Amino acid sequence: MDLIQEEWSDKQIQTVGSSIVDVRTPEEYEAGHLPNSQLINIREPQAFMDGISSLDKTQSYFVYCRSGARSAQACQILKQQGIENCYNLLGGILEWKGEIE
Repeated sequence: MDLIQEEWSDKQIQTVGSSIVDVRTPEEYEAGHLPNSQLINIREPQAFMDGISSLDKTQSYFVYCRSGARSAQACQILKQQGIENCYNLLGGILEWKGEIE
């Protein structure tokens, strides 16, 4: 499901046990990322599949990238792998107005 920042952020805060997943490259992640986010680089297909295979399918995942395109693709893959609760940040970190580490 695609959500604008306010909806995405509010839902993430309200969802107990949820995780934030950054699907950008390690270089992009190091340049700045959302607090408490986990990096799973979608541009490394095998590492990405290995990373998502270890995720708990019963949890909720809030996914973002630079602009929202890679995270939309990541959410589709997560759903194919049986993770129902996956939320894409529309506009990505480019449009993020909150805290960045």
